[in-house]
Formats: sequence, structure tokens, C-alpha cells
Amino acid sequence: MPGFILRLNYISMDYLEKAARVLEIEIVELQRLRQRLGKSFGDAIELLKATVDARGKIVVLGVGKSGHIGSKIAATLTSTGSPAVVLDSLNALHGDLGMVADGDAVLAISASGETEELLRILPAIARFQVKIIAICGDADSTLAKNAHVFLDVNIEQEACPLNLAPTSSTTVMLALGDALAMVLLEARGFQKEDFAKFHPAGMVGRSLLMRVHQVMRPREALALVASDTPIRDVLKSMTAVRAGAAVIADTDGKLLGIFTHGDFARHFQNDPKVGERLVADLMTLNPVSVHKDKLAVEVLNLLESHRIDDLVVVDDDNAPVGIVDSQDLTRLKLL
Repeated sequence: MPGFILRLNYISMDYLEKAARVLEIEIVELQRLRQRLGKSFGDAIELLKATVDARGKIVVLGVGKSGHIGSKIAATLTSTGSPAVVLDSLNALHGDLGMVADGDAVLAISASGETEELLRILPAIARFQVKIIAICGDADSTLAKNAHVFLDVNIEQEACPLNLAPTSSTTVMLALGDALAMVLLEARGFQKEDFAKFHPAGMVGRSLLMRVHQVMRPREALALVASDTPIRDVLKSMTAVRAGAAVIADTDGKLLGIFTHGDFARHFQNDPKVGERLVADLMTLNPVSVHKDKLAVEVLNLLESHRIDDLVVVDDDNAPVGIVDSQDLTRLKLL
């Protein structure tokens, strides 16, 4: 048994070393890509920006593994406000070219730049008033020579031990595609609120599209007390609505302070008769609050930056109208 365990450990370490080698090769190729970035990248961004600003779209072409990478690039572009579609190279000459329109930009991906299925489409695409960006590894290839912008993704070594399976090459293509999408995003002034429009079902979408009044516990679920209320009665109010905090309002109904279960526990350790004291003596004055019409993302920022669990919600008159309990955010899938 000990010998078997030693053998397993040896095999495990051997696997880890081989995995590390794969990552190191791909890291080196990514570093080479970074060093090659130049004017052509800027030209590609300007071309794509002009296309999208003119309400054109980005048509992504690729075959095999390059096609899979192209699909991911298209998805990233679309989700960040730059409409992109994938043109199937095999079906393009059988009707799918109908998705291409004058004013579009074509993002053609091929490691060699000589992929037969892709090259067959170029003459047909040339009939449209489109600009072509070639992402390939050979500046002298047919694809590169027929493109308006050439982005070099040449590699020296695949991470495959046989130097055959597309690994480093696809990683470099994917990283370049991400760079294009993210720089284009910034160039177009794309904001979080824009991102939320395209991801309404995700956490980001919910937190950015929902308002505070949609996620707060309403006034009827709020333990709202006056400053001269004894702590024992404050606790009863909190228990009645199953809240972890009570909100204190002044005589004009405006927010004055907050008292939490944590506050009670800390004071009880030093004063077992704390229940007889008035909440005015122990409350936190001027607690952190948020307006009911703010975006829900503001709640996340305030809870995190102030390291609190309960956030008082107020109206235009600074009157408490609700409270946000951090536990509710998990239920609402905002955390």
C-alpha cells in the first residue's frame, strides 16, 4: 500500500508538471501577442466603432476551432453592445450570406489564413460594401492580403505535446477577441447600466435595473420607534416584524438613528439591565441611509463599503420608509 500511494503521488506530480508546462507555453504566446499590439489594433477598433455607431453589425467568420473561438468573440461583442453574428462558413454560399449587409464589418479568423472554406467566401463578401479584419498568423496569407486590417496571432508553439492540437493558437485568438471587445466597449462609452439591459436575468442586471424600493422591506415590516422608547420595547418591536434592527425617528418623523440586535448584545454584556434604558442613549445617530429611488446597486456598494448588515431607506423628506437587510439580497439573488 505505501508503494502504491507513492506511485499515485508521483503520477499526480507528473500531471501537475505537464499542466504547468501547458500554461507556461500559452503564457509565453500571450506575452508575444501583447508585444505585437500596434497601430493595426487601433485601426481595428476605429473600424468596428464606426460600424456599430452607424448601426451596422460585426460578422464573425471562422472554421473548426477558430469558428468556436469566433462564436465566443461574437457573444462577447453582442453582450457588450456591439451587435455581432456568426456566419457559418459552410452555409454562407447557400443562403446565409443574406445576413451580411453593406456597412457591416467582417471579422475573419484563421490560424493559417489559408483555410479553404473561408477563402471561398471572400469573393462573395467582396461584393458587399464591408470592411474585413483578418485575425490570422501569417501576414503573407491570402486572408491577410485581402483584409483591410490585419491582426497578427502567429505563435511559435502549440501547447499540445505533439504541437498539433490548436491550443496556444486558440488561446491567443480568444485573448485578442476579448481585447477588441473590451477596448471597443470603452471607446463607445458602454456603461454598467447598458450592460444590465442585455443581462436582465443575471445578478448584474437585477442589481442595476432594480430600484431600492423594489428590494427593501416596506414600512409595515419596519421596527420604527421613538427615541424615548425603552430598549425592552424596542426589542419587542423588532421581534414583532422579525427584524434585526429598529429605526428611530424624531418628532417630525425624520430619520434619527438605528439600534440593532448586535448593539443590544454588546451592551448587555456590560449591563444586564440595559432593557430599562432608553434607545436614545444607545442608538447610532445619523445611520447610513439610501433614497428609495436609487438603483439597487447602490445598496450593494453601501453595505460593502460601510460593513453593515442593515440599511435604512428614506424618502425625499428623509423619513424612514423601509430597510434593506443584507440577508434579503441573497434571497433576491443580488449577492
